[in-house]
Amino acid sequence: MDRQTFAFDKTNFILLLIGMAVVIIGFLLMAGPGSSETQFNPDIFSVRRIRVAPIVSFVGFVFMIYAVVRRPKHTEDNRPEA
Repeated sequence: MDRQTFAFDKTNFILLLIGMAVVIIGFLLMAGPGSSETQFNPDIFSVRRIRVAPIVSFVGFVFMIYAVVRRPKHTEDNRPEA
């Protein structure tokens, strides 16, 4: 297969991997012990789980969208023939 037929280049894939890693970090920040019916755990309302983790996940998703939308730059010798 010709390299000019790919929609993504190496940079797009690297940006996608970085975005996925940031999303996974955001979801890991949301994890933690929960409350049960017999015992209340106030940690479920911590700033890390309510504000920081969703923002980190959102930034990761936006980064992944940018990686998909980003158009590879073509050089003069790498420009597709019309």
